[in-house]
Amino acid sequence: MKTNLIDSIKNKASEYLPEIIKIRRHLHKYPELSFVEKNTSDYIAEILTNANIPYTTGWGGHGLVANIEGSINGQVIALRADMDGLPIFEENNVPYKSANEGVMHACGHDVHMSCLIGAAFILNDLKDSLVNSYRLIFQPGEEKLPGGASLLISEGVLQNPKPKSILGQHVFPSMEVGQVGIRTGLYMASSDEIYIEVNGKGGHAAMPNDIVDTILASSQILIALQQIVSRKSNPAIPTVLSFGKINSVGGATNVIPNKVLIEGTFRTMDENWRKEAHNLIVQIAHQTASSYGATCEVKIENGYPCLINDHDFTLTAKGKMVEYLGKENVVDLPIRMTSEDFAFYSQVIPACFYRLGTGNAAKGIVSPVHTSTFDIDESALEIGMGLMAWLAIEQ
Repeated sequence: MKTNLIDSIKNKASEYLPEIIKIRRHLHKYPELSFVEKNTSDYIAEILTNANIPYTTGWGGHGLVANIEGSINGQVIALRADMDGLPIFEENNVPYKSANEGVMHACGHDVHMSCLIGAAFILNDLKDSLVNSYRLIFQPGEEKLPGGASLLISEGVLQNPKPKSILGQHVFPSMEVGQVGIRTGLYMASSDEIYIEVNGKGGHAAMPNDIVDTILASSQILIALQQIVSRKSNPAIPTVLSFGKINSVGGATNVIPNKVLIEGTFRTMDENWRKEAHNLIVQIAHQTASSYGATCEVKIENGYPCLINDHDFTLTAKGKMVEYLGKENVVDLPIRMTSEDFAFYSQVIPACFYRLGTGNAAKGIVSPVHTSTFDIDESALEIGMGLMAWLAIEQ
């Protein structure tokens, strides 16, 4: 029976592939930034309407939530795809190159939406024989705080009734098409943004006795804060503290500025340590600034929490992946210090977030996500939609 169902899903995925490729290329050509995905939302709404799949709009701004009812009053399984693009100028020379200059689907969200649409077609075709019902979440704003997932949760997307579980799929260009990757338990890090403003007394660089050197104080703050990772954190807890931006407000070769602005990120895999580290960042920055006669203001914006794949649910999903793709095509993944707002869902209900291989080294499709040359082997769409439908059914 399961073999027949797998064959049926695979046949449907194959039949829908040409249409899903067209959908993916349209979405890729017309990307929109976080929380302004209106045209994307309208396009998906038109597709769902034509497929007679009911939906509601306005979730988190431009999000859509569709529902497919099974024939028996079973439980609800949620499936999620993100909708937003990135502020990147695309350099690919392809017919579906971004027509919205400076905006690009460089993280594969066009793929995520297309695969969820394909899975929706398959589930809708099979609904009369299915026990469970399915909530399809097209979510805005994954790439920008506070994260569309947090908004949708606050608006009740995981209520009335509460789903049994939620599935999320993400492109993985370093993995060859045909493979998928998965990991149980802690998988991705929390991510917070750090903003530090260092204030002193500027002046002529040749008269250091008359100034409070904000450049020197800032450099020492950066050095001191690294002790949080090297001397304060438990070595068993993955932790990253990095600063990617430091700007003086004014200043020159011979002018010390009154103000320096510093921006960075803090990531870890433990929520208790995360809170403790925030306090240490503030404390050490203030104390270091004071020791150089300066003052500072520290703002930490809480980002996404740790992404936790539910142990039992994810092990079950891994077994189903093996049934669908073969053991040789299911890869165990290491933890990642990148972050994802799907983590918000994983804090509320059992979640499984897995990776879809989209690379093809032989064809030169190897560019990482968040780069101007990112693209996929589109045969991954057939696997992505079919596998997602299969995992949703087999709960």
